[in-house]
Amino acid sequence: MQGENLNLHFNNEIIYENANFLIQDMDKVGIVGVNGAGKTTLFKVILKEQELSTGKIKIPKGKRIGYLPQEIKVDGDITVWEYLMQARPIDLLNQELTSLYDQVASEQNINRQHKLLKKIGNIQDQLEYYDCYQAETILFEIITKMNIDEQLLDLRLMELSGGQKSKIAFAHLLYSKPEILLLDEPTNHLDQDTREYITDYLKHYQGMVLIISHDISFIDAIVNKIMYIDKVEKKITVYEGDYKTYQKKVKQQKDLKKRLIEKQEKEEQKLRDIVLLYSNSSGKRKRMAQSREKQLAKMTKQRITKDKEYKRVKLNICPAREGSKIPVKVNDITFSYREDSDLIHNLSFMIQNRERFLIVGHNGVGKSTLLKLLVGQLTPSNGKIWFGSKTDIAYYAQEQELLVSEKTILENVDTQGYSEKELRTVLGSFLFHGDDVFKKVAILSPGEKARVSLCKIMLQKANLLLLDEPTNHLDPETQALIAENFKNYQGTIIVVSHNPAFVDAIGIDRMLLLPSGKIVNYNVDTVQKYYLENTANQ
Repeated sequence: MQGENLNLHFNNEIIYENANFLIQDMDKVGIVGVNGAGKTTLFKVILKEQELSTGKIKIPKGKRIGYLPQEIKVDGDITVWEYLMQARPIDLLNQELTSLYDQVASEQNINRQHKLLKKIGNIQDQLEYYDCYQAETILFEIITKMNIDEQLLDLRLMELSGGQKSKIAFAHLLYSKPEILLLDEPTNHLDQDTREYITDYLKHYQGMVLIISHDISFIDAIVNKIMYIDKVEKKITVYEGDYKTYQKKVKQQKDLKKRLIEKQEKEEQKLRDIVLLYSNSSGKRKRMAQSREKQLAKMTKQRITKDKEYKRVKLNICPAREGSKIPVKVNDITFSYREDSDLIHNLSFMIQNRERFLIVGHNGVGKSTLLKLLVGQLTPSNGKIWFGSKTDIAYYAQEQELLVSEKTILENVDTQGYSEKELRTVLGSFLFHGDDVFKKVAILSPGEKARVSLCKIMLQKANLLLLDEPTNHLDPETQALIAENFKNYQGTIIVVSHNPAFVDAIGIDRMLLLPSGKIVNYNVDTVQKYYLENTANQ
């Protein structure tokens, strides 16, 4: 795959400017860059969903491309099994093959027979590519290794949780057997055991894999190249090696450039000193000054300039008041989406003020559901949730469903007690400047939506934060920034997260293990052991 002189202007913004890249058929490439640099846009260009202003991307003809988007939209009235089976069109190909055989049998014209036989050959090649005789075995192997519960196969897609949708969409993609895989934040919502299987699968995948991910440990385990999309320079650079190697090379380049700039500045200063000293002289000294002035002008034209610095998010979440000693107490709550089984059964726990409380469990065990029960979006069928009199809640939703797509950024963050000027100042801290605030949320990237949600939380000044996968869609630097802020936050946090680095950084005290309902002190080894034990029991 080759990108040649890519130029893209979108909504009066330059995304790429004469950008170029080259990657080989079996390369595993991690695509990195800050939010809004144009990573997801590159996938849309490859998929021909977005036209370039000029330039082109060359892809060998006939290559099958599979795409896992950042925002999973798996829905409908069909079952999970039916959806997975659709990934390989074997039934449709067999039906078409039967029809063609019938046509050949009744066709008298030799030329038309040859055309029909050629079509039959093409379909047989496709059936062979999709391993038609082993297909179901292959699908069951994927289902087993991704720890997809067989009971899930009979559910309708609309009944799945966010994490389950992500896992099923990934299984569908892998089973479809593309030659080029485009993965946009593939580890979002995935539990630990599924992530390990996916890592191993992609590492040994017999094809090209392009991965947009802010999960550095995941990228490092798979890729042999890093593609960096520079938001400031609008260029694309491909580096050999993993992310750590890329970081070292970039640092070396920056250090070298810094030394060259320092040397350049010293030489320029020497020339200026000579020009200043001898400019009013005569004879040889005058000519020397004129010569140095010409050198200085030439050097100025060829000057190496410092890299532009991309602005970073500024976050400072502070409660408006001290919370209750016991912010929340859960007493024997039960909840179910289906009458025949409880998702949450007789669950009880109590949270202390300023505690950091982690909810742990596989996809579909009720982690997000529990947060929705706490925030009042859902109501338990039995039991009670009690809040302290001084408890103020702010909720960060995993799928950004609290944002209103048809409203502007400014309208979405509108909070009582703030003027429009104050709101716009705060939005500037989240990199929404000028007319950006009037953009509809519907056109924002997932990373931009995440920043809007963080802005809303900061404005609320709550003393109890309910956070559902808050690092999804955010670049590593922003993840580190919010982790530091949450660590120093003078309030209580209840969090769902599959991001080990983030969890460690914010200083978790205790954790709730679902579906068992057991509460233990936080320990990363305990988390891993729990996932392994529950995987074995599935």
